[in-house]
Amino acid sequence: MARTQKNKATAFHIGQLKAKLAKLKRELLTPTGGGGGGGGAGFDVARTGVASVGFIGFPSVGKSTLMSRLTGQHSEAAAYEFTTLTTVPGQVLYNGAKIQILDLPGIIQGAKDGKGRGRQVIAVAKTCHLIFIVLDVNKPLVDKKVIENELEGFGIRINKQPPNIVFKKKDKGGIAITSTVPLTHIDHDEIKAVLGEYRISSADISIRCDATVDDIIDVLEAKSRAYIPVVYALNKIDSITIEELDLLYRIPNACPISSEHGWNVDELLEMMWDKLNLRRVYTKPKGKAPDYTAPVVLRANACTVEDFCNAIHRTIKDQFKQAIVYGRSVKHQPQRVGLTHELADEDIVTIVKR
Repeated sequence: MARTQKNKATAFHIGQLKAKLAKLKRELLTPTGGGGGGGGAGFDVARTGVASVGFIGFPSVGKSTLMSRLTGQHSEAAAYEFTTLTTVPGQVLYNGAKIQILDLPGIIQGAKDGKGRGRQVIAVAKTCHLIFIVLDVNKPLVDKKVIENELEGFGIRINKQPPNIVFKKKDKGGIAITSTVPLTHIDHDEIKAVLGEYRISSADISIRCDATVDDIIDVLEAKSRAYIPVVYALNKIDSITIEELDLLYRIPNACPISSEHGWNVDELLEMMWDKLNLRRVYTKPKGKAPDYTAPVVLRANACTVEDFCNAIHRTIKDQFKQAIVYGRSVKHQPQRVGLTHELADEDIVTIVKR
């Protein structure tokens, strides 16, 4: 496919082949017999905290040492490969938020195809809110490319947002394609070829970005896709020079660290906080000062007053009258709001019951 010249004559067939490959990959990764890509012994971990962060990397890059450094949780570390054989959970308290850290076994090339229990490892990573790809600074770019290919092949989209495409299947009327921007990577024939491969003969597709064939396939395969932010933890900086360290800072979303000596771990935690996009909301009992010691931590996609009430206790919503909010989410200080109001980071809230 890579060698095929792209023109109007081949566009239809390339679209068809890519859709066929996507379907076959999905069938391979989620077999009907119940084997393969699931959790498995040692991989099912009870989730705690407001978010989870998974460590992915090749064996012996320092994942377990970093885990111990961040959480104080002992994760077996030794000078030989495959020391960690199961998922080891830990927890870090940062900015008042309890964040679960998962130390996953090292993966090898071909993990997405099942080598070295790679499918189970990546399946756990796919459920995380953030992934730390831990790399050895002596060969970061080579390993980075290999691990990215393994995660992409399993349906994880790294540091990407879902394509701005609205797909709606219908019973009749054929395929109607509309786009609000010029399409430079794909034409209508390719889109119809992809839909034909999925046995879709009638649908409305609204494209609001300069989409590719892969974007169309990702929309159709939405159930098997996960869009997860990634931070590259470039470990063992104690073994390189200052000049080499300056070069490492040019890699996007990267943070050079030494897990053994604890160097630059603070910056890694700051990047983790930024990527997780969490919001701290402080409670203020009526007539008392705000409680800054124990914030209610909400995710950016679920940060309404209703979510805040549910995080404290589900019965509060039933007796809710109004909320009095101080902070960046309101124009007036304070302001009375309802359940649908979206809260900002470090807002202060008083709940008034009926």
